[in-house]
Amino acid sequence: MHTEKPPHSTDASEDSEARPSRGIQSVEVGGQLLKALARSGRRMALKDLAREADMTPAKAHPYLVSFGKLGLIEQDPVSGHYGLGPLALQLGLIGLQQVDPVRLAIAELPSLAQRVGCTVSAAVWGVEGPIIIRVEDGPTAVHVAMRHGTPASLRHTGTGKVFAAFGPPADIATALAREGLAGALDDPAFAAELADIRRAGMTRVRDELLPGISAMAVPVFDGFGRLVLAIAAIGPSAMLDLDDGSAQTQALREVGRRLSQRLGAVQPGD
Repeated sequence: MHTEKPPHSTDASEDSEARPSRGIQSVEVGGQLLKALARSGRRMALKDLAREADMTPAKAHPYLVSFGKLGLIEQDPVSGHYGLGPLALQLGLIGLQQVDPVRLAIAELPSLAQRVGCTVSAAVWGVEGPIIIRVEDGPTAVHVAMRHGTPASLRHTGTGKVFAAFGPPADIATALAREGLAGALDDPAFAAELADIRRAGMTRVRDELLPGISAMAVPVFDGFGRLVLAIAAIGPSAMLDLDDGSAQTQALREVGRRLSQRLGAVQPGD
């Protein structure tokens, strides 16, 4: 016999959707130990690991025992130090296999274009050098011949300079030679510029390739520390604020950091 539910009743799924998500605090607390190991990139003694996770050794030890049983953590039989276990490594590798950096980057571009108020792009390393794979127009039109498949100069574009600064030197030297710039890496001025880019973690280009047009770009790294993408913003020099503290710069940096984190790169403070 069919019976109707009372007007104000809800089933379990409806009730769970209505309530805010609530986690298990002990899992979140114990997870700080895993995050501490990921940040350090090495095995750690109990006291050091506990300190990095902001807990006492006595509090940390039961979590480590349970994580060890699951294979998330393992203890070195000689030193007694703790490191990530086989299950953690398997999860990391599977996660990397499931993540498509290009898809992730393309998904970020529409909102980034609105935040910075100008055209943004994503580029990868192609057969002969950096190639722009996606362009997202912003609210302000930029009259630049930039489209999917356009190569980016390693010497004169923000995108290209990211690859020149963080890419494998041998590959960069070969690509520069194709641009007719053989030996450019030995130019003291260019070498100093690339060193500044590495320190800043981004490039800024003002009126260099085209008068009245400026650009900035950030690198995106994977879990092995390899450069996989460059995300750039380009616009009229009068409208693109290249200062480090500007909202546009911070928005671009934020996307670069977020994509790197999604790809397994460990960021300071994670």
